[in-house]
Amino acid sequence: MTDFQFLKALFDSALDEAIPDGKFSQLRPTAPKGKTIVVGAGKAAARMAAAFEDDWPNECQGLVVTRYGHGSPTRHIEVVEAAHPVPDQAGLDAAKRIADLVSSATKDDLVICLISGGASSLLCLPAAGITLKEKQDINQALLRSGAPIDQMNTVRKSLSTIKGGRLAAMASPARLVTYLISDVPGDSPSAIGSGPTISETSNPEHALAILKRWEIPVSDQVKQAILQNPTKASTAPATVHMMATPMMSLKAAAHKAQGLGITPYILGDAIEGEAREAGRILGGIVRSILMHDQPFKSPCVLLSGGETTVTVKGNGRGGRNAEFLLSLFETVGDEPRIAAIACDTDGIDGIEDNAGAWFDSELNAIARKRNLDAGSYLANNDAWTFFHQLDRLVHTGPTLTNVNDFRAILIK
Repeated sequence: MTDFQFLKALFDSALDEAIPDGKFSQLRPTAPKGKTIVVGAGKAAARMAAAFEDDWPNECQGLVVTRYGHGSPTRHIEVVEAAHPVPDQAGLDAAKRIADLVSSATKDDLVICLISGGASSLLCLPAAGITLKEKQDINQALLRSGAPIDQMNTVRKSLSTIKGGRLAAMASPARLVTYLISDVPGDSPSAIGSGPTISETSNPEHALAILKRWEIPVSDQVKQAILQNPTKASTAPATVHMMATPMMSLKAAAHKAQGLGITPYILGDAIEGEAREAGRILGGIVRSILMHDQPFKSPCVLLSGGETTVTVKGNGRGGRNAEFLLSLFETVGDEPRIAAIACDTDGIDGIEDNAGAWFDSELNAIARKRNLDAGSYLANNDAWTFFHQLDRLVHTGPTLTNVNDFRAILIK
């Protein structure tokens, strides 16, 4: 088995663990007297809808919205595709229809909500006084700022009439059951997709402070709209099921590594911060293992997940996983006993056509022969181009799930 085959096998195991197929049968609620209305949003929403239909023995109807190209065949639940990570009119129109569907539910009905990563952008229904264009501009600025995901979602909730538990309020008095696939560090239900069905109390001043912290300008009209859009926690009982998480996928990858004869170590499922800094830090751990057999003995594989960020300063191409890997390569690429992979589990790294990238001990010599300097590409946020020229991109296409970053570093 080659280094790439080993690393890809671990990634595939992580993906298999995150697929919703067959997971609803043990988490089914009792059937309602009235209708079963299914709504949802996220990169995994279409596959979750199809899996729910397969496991639900009764009739159902509804609508979910997913990213363009991430659809899946369904029998009863309509699937709409929209833009991600910056929302568009298709997402707004779908969000309006979802709000109308949920608001029509009666006390005899059951509302099923399917939420996965990406729902924050796809379920776009701006608060009163905020236009779609303003929301798009703020979202774009947040994505380029390097702000961590929890802060981005705090702002997104403040701009919305559907996030931050507001969809749950629309569903009352119907019974509401939420199913989640987590893509956020810590797996907080209120953070996944900005928690449309997770009731919470919010302070609009927090959102304004985040915008100021990351130097994102907004008009006085938007500020006023945010101030007039707080949420209050509900005392109504809520049923929430976590179907897949980053740690579940890392454990599946670890189990696969053990079966292939390599000792795995899970460094964590909630690694955040700048992707290039994470690459350098993990590179330092790798060098310590190679030199001192500390903190782990080789051979081994280091597994980690989470959601890093990229503060865009150059004009290159590449998502956070490719940037992490390029930084790691710059740090330890001269070592002959290293191979690594970094991919987004949704199959799309940033806005590119690849899930991520990989390298092995041969890449350093090849890059030198072609006069490709990793540091220069890293400075320009151009990791995609670097790995593309060296045929080291990983392509999976949309995986129809999302538990965020997956990283594996093999030390032989």
